[in-house]
Amino acid sequence: MQSMRVAIQGYEGCFHHIAAEGFFGEGIRIVPCATFRGVVRALEEGSADTALMAIENSIAGSILPNYGLLQDRRLRVVGEVYLQIRQNLLVLPDVELEDIREVWSHPMALLQCADYLDDKGWRLVETEDTALSARHVAEQGARNAAAIAGELPARLFGLKVIAPEINTIRNNHTRFMVLRRSEDCKEDENRDTINKASMFFQVGHHKGSLVSVLNTMERYNINMTKLQSYPVPSDPFHYLFHLDMEFQDVWEYREAVMHMSAVSDGLTVYGEYTKGRHI
Repeated sequence: MQSMRVAIQGYEGCFHHIAAEGFFGEGIRIVPCATFRGVVRALEEGSADTALMAIENSIAGSILPNYGLLQDRRLRVVGEVYLQIRQNLLVLPDVELEDIREVWSHPMALLQCADYLDDKGWRLVETEDTALSARHVAEQGARNAAAIAGELPARLFGLKVIAPEINTIRNNHTRFMVLRRSEDCKEDENRDTINKASMFFQVGHHKGSLVSVLNTMERYNINMTKLQSYPVPSDPFHYLFHLDMEFQDVWEYREAVMHMSAVSDGLTVYGEYTKGRHI
């Protein structure tokens, strides 16, 4: 049986890869892509069966361009997963802390670990990806270099975690959406287990237009977990709203969406799925 092909942004061993294994299991085949647009393209062109895309981080906030990708391409959200970001210092198996002269990693990872790195006197080298940094340390046999990355690259590339969880803020989570092509999704698939939905809509420029949409959720016992505005490029100073909601009764949810559609412009649901777990 052929392994499921999962498109991700980044390289083998990156945090997208870790999140994908957390959602699907370890028997998957990763399709690495340089950009998020590349992830969408891989899914649309059929070189991947599904895709995993980061949508927001508990520290950095929303990844706004990715909301636009969801809206533009009419993909389906079929699941989600939350990954705690744990940055580790990785070295060759026989290297010790006193051997390190340089640390390689993505600029964001270096920033996340600034408190740990500040008093070490090591040269910090910015790279394009955490997992790729680990791979380069392994392939180059760099005895005087360490990489900052997750634990998975250590397993993949034969490195040692010499200092675990060196990121300053420990409660750092990224939310990933699991995507499929619309034509690959069956109507009412997993209807008995869905308790969360994602959608987008637009409202007119008049008093109370947004409130009318939001009040509907209270009426139907819906819990709004995310409301994100982002601009419409073709229509200056007009905005779309991305909305995530949780619910207990799927029929109350359907009624709510019907009434929200009536008081908004062009509401589109692009995902009904089971609330994700934290890994």
